[in-house]
Amino acid sequence: MKSDGNPVSKAHAAPRCTAKSKRTGERCKGPAVKGWTVCRFHGARGGHGPGKANPAYKHGMRTREWEEMRKAINDLVRMKKDIEELISE
Repeated sequence: MKSDGNPVSKAHAAPRCTAKSKRTGERCKGPAVKGWTVCRFHGARGGHGPGKANPAYKHGMRTREWEEMRKAINDLVRMKKDIEELISE
């Protein structure tokens, strides 16, 4: 596509959205958001961020940090039990 000063030419040259229609099976013809494979209508930059800014945040007991800490504690408890077994033999 030739760039003749038209501001819309960038949108025409942009990669297209990869979303497909359930009904017709045709691909969306909208321009994909930079860094994404879909357009803004099909989910690019959608959703909420993690943490207290998320409206579904209740108490933090299911956050990624909490889950990692719980797994680390469980690993330590398992190691303690293994060591106790070795000592008692």
